[in-house]
Amino acid sequence: MQALNYYSTKNSSQPFSFAQAALGGLAGDGGLFIPQAIPAFRESVKNSLPSMSFREIAFETIKPFVTGDIPDTVLEELCAGAFSFGAPLVPVNPGLADPFSEPLLMELFHGPTAAFKDFGARFMARTFSYLRRGEDRPLRILVATSGDTGGAVADGFFGVEGISVTVLYPKGRVSELQEKQIAGLGGNISALAVEGSFDDCQALVKSAFTDKCLQEQLALSSANSINIARLIPQAVYYVAIAGKAQKGCYDSDGEATPRTVVTQHTIAGKVIMTTSSNNHPCTFCVPSGNFGNLTAGLYALSMGAPIDGFIAATNINKTVPDYLQSGEYKTRLSQATISNAMDVGAPSNFERMAAHWSHAQLQKMIHGTYVTDDETRQTIAEVHRNHGYFLDPHGAVGWTAVQKLKAAVGTAHKSASSTTVVAATAHPAKFSETVESITGAVPIPSTIQNALGRTAQALTIPVDLSALRDFLLSPS
Repeated sequence: MQALNYYSTKNSSQPFSFAQAALGGLAGDGGLFIPQAIPAFRESVKNSLPSMSFREIAFETIKPFVTGDIPDTVLEELCAGAFSFGAPLVPVNPGLADPFSEPLLMELFHGPTAAFKDFGARFMARTFSYLRRGEDRPLRILVATSGDTGGAVADGFFGVEGISVTVLYPKGRVSELQEKQIAGLGGNISALAVEGSFDDCQALVKSAFTDKCLQEQLALSSANSINIARLIPQAVYYVAIAGKAQKGCYDSDGEATPRTVVTQHTIAGKVIMTTSSNNHPCTFCVPSGNFGNLTAGLYALSMGAPIDGFIAATNINKTVPDYLQSGEYKTRLSQATISNAMDVGAPSNFERMAAHWSHAQLQKMIHGTYVTDDETRQTIAEVHRNHGYFLDPHGAVGWTAVQKLKAAVGTAHKSASSTTVVAATAHPAKFSETVESITGAVPIPSTIQNALGRTAQALTIPVDLSALRDFLLSPS
């Protein structure tokens, strides 16, 4: 298999290897790295998806992107170490006569920080450790977060020799738990509370990568979804879930599944085959902020996974839904909401989307819609009352988007034969201040209980590159 070249979204003439793109994080011209083409699955792989394990699917999905830099035997080890947990596909109410009559939930919060960012961050940490073997110069990871990315990156890189991480987050705009996950580990992880928005944090990180002083003195890389090594492994769960749903299968509850009603179907570790013949591709509804997660889904679709299309569900920060409707892309200042990880007015990964696909192509693959905080709260209440399931604010945005589209056009986006799957991107206990005021006490998984005992320690800085530069260059 021939190795893929990677290019900056701002310059298609200079090729880079996967290793160069991953360790560089952001291209020197400020662009994002993208593969020269999105590889396609072999037919034998597409036909075997329902019977493959999550790690086997991870290997087959990631392999064509890293060929030439990571040998197959090493990639198998990286996948085994990174994906010690999976992404269960669960019905909102397994007691329904036809569990597929309602949208299903792709639970992405069974990892160590209870958020979908664990998939990419853990794979990235192990990949960086391999790619930098034998290097003497320490690597400094910079990451901006609106909530969950920072905790996942901190956990994924904690204790990794030769790599230190600095996480920037908007002061006062993350939950108490998120702050403890970001700033409570210490060691090789440091945290900066920025007196601004997530967009300000993201702009500071991008500025650092083009700052000559920092470039001369530090080896810098990123761990946001602006880094291609964070984004590629996120395509894995779309492929795995699409293969499972196409055959009419779903999973029993996992340890972290937030449900009050226990049924005969909630025995952990079982895959359940429905009696109905489903055999239809998935439409995924993806709660979206920086649009890395949805871009990874588009990669999975382009590789040949049985995916019908996507619903991009945002809160009132609706830059991309507006673009999909009008064809005009206008960034704006982000507005604070209860789904804070999606409070992004200038989503970085739109640059990748626009580089790969035209507006007309994106319109065919994605339907965009937005949801207000009041609608989000109402959905959390209704789903809990009707089904005994706890949605976090981001998953509730996704669920609401599906219901709004059903009401508008009589069915979900695409066709009535498509299975609708909502990405449940974070555990509701991460947003207990919001959810418990609506539903009452939320079950807390062990991963979150462990983090609650930490003490957050962060330095506050203004939105000023010189302040970030001073911190990064100061003696440890």
